[in-house]
Amino acid sequence: MLILGLDPGTATTGYGFVCEHDDGSLEAVAYGVISTPAGMAMPQRLQQIYRTLAELIRQYRPDGAAIEQVFFGKNVTTGITVSQARGVQLLALADANLPIREYKPSEIKQSISGYGNAQKAQLQEMVRALLDLPEIPRPDDAADALAVAITDIHSTRFERLTG
Repeated sequence: MLILGLDPGTATTGYGFVCEHDDGSLEAVAYGVISTPAGMAMPQRLQQIYRTLAELIRQYRPDGAAIEQVFFGKNVTTGITVSQARGVQLLALADANLPIREYKPSEIKQSISGYGNAQKAQLQEMVRALLDLPEIPRPDDAADALAVAITDIHSTRFERLTG
């Protein structure tokens, strides 16, 4: 099973494709970021994110997708722009007829590290270990996207065992 994980953003969207093999092992198939230039107008940034993500979906043909839910915190303006990017990402996933699951940041941290308030460095090191990678995936957004995909695999694995 191949899962696409997404860490939404307007300047940088992280993506990661993780495969769960029949023996339960996990493999990072591809990961990286979709970047948009800072001076680009928002409609064109959103268009670039959509088109690039749609092409990645066509190239890798995932079985499902998982996306991180937006955490607003103190900066509502940033939350709104990230929500716009997240919206076009959801549209690209829906256009590809992919099953979509959404996870809160604390759910991702809990799934990956066993602690819902884990620090970013702990999370990234666990992603490296779970995927048996020689080093932590860079940039951070790519590692975060891989964590989202792993969380979805863990969640669906648990559902298969209990369902």
